[in-house]
Amino acid sequence: MDNGKSDMEDTGFVLENIESQSMEYKQSWKDDYLKWVCGFANAQGGILYIGVEDNGSVCGVKGARKLLEDIPNKVSNLLGIMVDVNVRKLKGVEFLEIRIPQCASPVAYKGKYYYRSGSTLQELTGVALHDFILRKMNISWDASIVSGATIDDIDRSSVVFFLQSAIRAKRVDERTLNDSTDKILRNLKLMNEQGQLTIAALLLFGNDVEKWSMTAKFKIGRFGQGQADLIIQDSVACPLILMPNKVISLLMGKYLVSPIHYDGLQRVESLEIPEGALREMVCNAIVHRDYLGSFIQMRVWDDRIEMWNPGILPPEMTVDMLFEVHESCPRNNLIANTFYLAGFIESWGRGYEKIKCAFKDEKLLVPVFEQVRGGFQATILRERFMSIQGKRLSLGEERMYKWDALSPVDDSMQKSMQKSMQKSMQKSMRKSMQKILELIAGSPEITLAEMANHLGMTRNGVDKNIRKLKDLGIIRRVGADKGGFWEIVSSDVKRKNK
Repeated sequence: MDNGKSDMEDTGFVLENIESQSMEYKQSWKDDYLKWVCGFANAQGGILYIGVEDNGSVCGVKGARKLLEDIPNKVSNLLGIMVDVNVRKLKGVEFLEIRIPQCASPVAYKGKYYYRSGSTLQELTGVALHDFILRKMNISWDASIVSGATIDDIDRSSVVFFLQSAIRAKRVDERTLNDSTDKILRNLKLMNEQGQLTIAALLLFGNDVEKWSMTAKFKIGRFGQGQADLIIQDSVACPLILMPNKVISLLMGKYLVSPIHYDGLQRVESLEIPEGALREMVCNAIVHRDYLGSFIQMRVWDDRIEMWNPGILPPEMTVDMLFEVHESCPRNNLIANTFYLAGFIESWGRGYEKIKCAFKDEKLLVPVFEQVRGGFQATILRERFMSIQGKRLSLGEERMYKWDALSPVDDSMQKSMQKSMQKSMQKSMRKSMQKILELIAGSPEITLAEMANHLGMTRNGVDKNIRKLKDLGIIRRVGADKGGFWEIVSSDVKRKNK
């Protein structure tokens, strides 16, 4: 390890004034900060600075020379990894820089696993921990071998449907139609050399899917005035390879409308929302869901459609990243690969960009994607249905829709609506920050988790508001994360948040 730079002034070296995914500041060293080292190692690696304030200003650290030896030894003994620890100096003040590499294997601290996500540290438990360990080991849940399952549990007609779809998509040679079911399953990595079937094979092509997973269903409900007002419902339970078509057909025939319009003299009936985008979202829900969780649930209301599937995004992913260039990170690799070969999904992480473009092309508002209730939800506004009913949509303060999906024909209207929504969101954020200030005033030692519980917000939501309050100079943190407290510098949120 490199323990240099102990006496050299780091001229030109500047610390950022905000922590990030790969950077954390601590005023002094505590052994409890080995959790952060663990979190960085399990994520993309990072740098932990000791002797630096939250705002990036250097306050210095006592006993830097001793810590230079102690920290690497503690990290090695308790975490089993190696880190680089350096003494750095700015304006004559010494502080420590701990560089943590990304580790290929899961790293635990005292039997617990931590993960650095954004600017927060998360303890991984339950399903999230299970998924994390599988990904680190380059294993997906759907590759598990099912004891007792045989080739007789496979529905050949579902396999043929897959082959026909894959041939049309030009991703499989047409000669495979003559291959045996065993050979096809082996080529798809759904059966091992000993003839044992994976859970993916049984979910994709099984003649009784519910025998292997009671939650491998797609539930649809039509609601009236409230959650208790369920008008009709359906449950689709079938081989996963057939599920997208069955769900789309059911939605088109029973739950959604196809308004009539004319292209010249030709009568056209198009689904109220882009069919290709809807199919993409349905396929994503089937492929990326957590099959150890609940059902996929679609709630159809007058003004919106809410589709929820169990399982949150991988720790390294955020919702915003879905619309950027990113690697495809399927939870279920074998199911995803089969859907890709069938031509149902892409493998380059372009699905959400395609959804966005499809809605924009039809001058519709882009769906809202968010992580809620331990799962992933897409909310689609039913603009055309509401228009047919002679009703107007209510663009509430709770949801931020993508205004760039509006028609560019009337720029003045678009700018007016953008400004209105921006004011609405600012008002909502001011209200949240005011509530946080009230909590801090009553209990300066309150934690972010406690704030989230009090306010009914997510931890990330609270963290975002806290950072805004700190940036505005309204509050500041005194002392360390553990054992410190919040201090209100100014309580005038409205004046500073213009």
